[in-house]
Amino acid sequence: MLAISSKAFMRSSSTAARRWASTAADKDSFKVVVVGAGSGGLTVANQIYNRFKSAGKALNEGDIAILDAAEYHYYQPGWTLVGAGLKKKDETRRRLDSLIPPTLAHIPENVKAFDPKTSSVTTTSGRKINYESLVVATGLQTNWSTIPGLEKALADSASGVSSIYSYNTCDKVWRDIDALRSGKAIFTQPAGVIKCAGAPQKIMWMAWDRFQRTKRGDTVSVDFYTGMPSMFSVKKYSDALEALRKERGVGGHFQHNLVGVNADAHKATFKTPDGNVDVDYTLLHVSPPMGPLDVFKGSPIADQAGWVSVDQATLRHTNPEYGNVWALGDCSSLPTSKTAAAVTAQAPVLTENLFSVVDTGKVSGAAYDGYTSCPLLTGYGQLLLAEFKYGLEPKESFASYLGDQSVPRAAYYYLKKDFFPWVYWNYMVKGNWFGSKGFIRPDFK
Repeated sequence: MLAISSKAFMRSSSTAARRWASTAADKDSFKVVVVGAGSGGLTVANQIYNRFKSAGKALNEGDIAILDAAEYHYYQPGWTLVGAGLKKKDETRRRLDSLIPPTLAHIPENVKAFDPKTSSVTTTSGRKINYESLVVATGLQTNWSTIPGLEKALADSASGVSSIYSYNTCDKVWRDIDALRSGKAIFTQPAGVIKCAGAPQKIMWMAWDRFQRTKRGDTVSVDFYTGMPSMFSVKKYSDALEALRKERGVGGHFQHNLVGVNADAHKATFKTPDGNVDVDYTLLHVSPPMGPLDVFKGSPIADQAGWVSVDQATLRHTNPEYGNVWALGDCSSLPTSKTAAAVTAQAPVLTENLFSVVDTGKVSGAAYDGYTSCPLLTGYGQLLLAEFKYGLEPKESFASYLGDQSVPRAAYYYLKKDFFPWVYWNYMVKGNWFGSKGFIRPDFK
C-alpha cells in the first residue's frame, strides 16, 4: 500500500512540476533567457541555475527560461557512430521536453528578432519576452541547398549520396558503405566553418577500415576531397593524418570544394584554384557547408559574418552597451573549432562570469582559453584524440598517462563509442559535466 501511495505521489509531483513549468513559461519577463536548447543551451541553463544555488542565492523556479521550438534534442556526435554501423539512430535523440527540468521554464518557440537595447527578444509568434540576462546558444545552420543537386541526391535511396550531418541521412551512410562492393568512394569536406571539422574524415576512415575488414579493399578506392589546404587545422594532428592517408593509400585532393552533385550521372563537381572539375563516384559522402542562422543577418548582436560577437575570454558581448548578453557554442564568434567538447569548457566560464556580473557588477577571473576537442576515429577500435586551444596549440588531457595523442589508441575509441554518449545524456545536458575537469566544477578563484 505504501509503495502504491509512493508511486501515486511521484506521479502527482511530476504532473505538478510540469504544470508549474508551463505556468512559468507564460510569463513575459525572466531573470535569464537562454535561446536554444541544444548542447550549449541545456548545459549552460542548468549550470547557471546550479551556480546561483551553490552560492546561497538560488533563483526561483521559472526565473530561467529556455526558448526552443524543437520536438527533439539530438546527440549529434553520435551520427558518425550511426554511419559506421555502431549505433541505431534513435539512440541519438530524445524528446526535448523530457530533458528540461521543472527549475527551467520551457517556451517552445524560436526567436525571430533580438533587441538588446530594450533587453528583449521577439518570438516567431510575435511574443515579446524581456530578460535581465540573455544567453544565445542557437547553434548554426546546415546549408544543404547551396550545393545544386545535393538535396535531391540525399532523398534518392539509389543515388549513393549520404551524410552524417543530419538525423534523417546518417543511417543512409551505413547502408551505402555496407552495400558497396566496388567502385570509387569519395568523402568531402567544405571550405569554411563547420561543426566538428574532423567529422568528414572520421566517417571516411571508418569506411576504409570496413572495406579492409570485409575484403573489399582491393575493389573500392577511397578519396578525400577537401576545400581546406591540409588534413586538419592543427599541424601536429594534420601531419599524423597525412602520414596515415599515405600509408593507407587514400587519395588526397586539397582545395577542392564541392559545388554540385549530379546523382543521375554519378558525378560530383568541385571548385579548385584552377577551375571546376567533374569527378565520377560510386559512393559520395557529403559534409555540407554551414554558417550562422538567418536570424542573425543584420542583427545588432552579430558581427559582419553573422556570428554572435563575444569576448573570446569572458564570452560576454563585445559591445559594452550589451553587457547583459552572452553566447557560447556554434553560434558564437569564438575563434575555435565548433564542437560539443568546446561547450564543456565554455559553459562554466560563461556561467561564472554571468553570475559575477549579476552579483557584483563585474566579470570574474574566469577565462576561456579556446579549448576544444575532436575525437577522430581512424578505424574500428582506434581513435586519434585531438585536443587543442586558441592558436591551434595542442592541449592534451591524457598524454602524460597514455602517450602522444596523435597516435590512435583503443582507449580513446571506447571513450567516443561508449563513455561520451553515456556522460552526455546523464550529466552534460543536466549541467553536471565539465569536460576535461570531469564531474568537478572548475574553481576560478
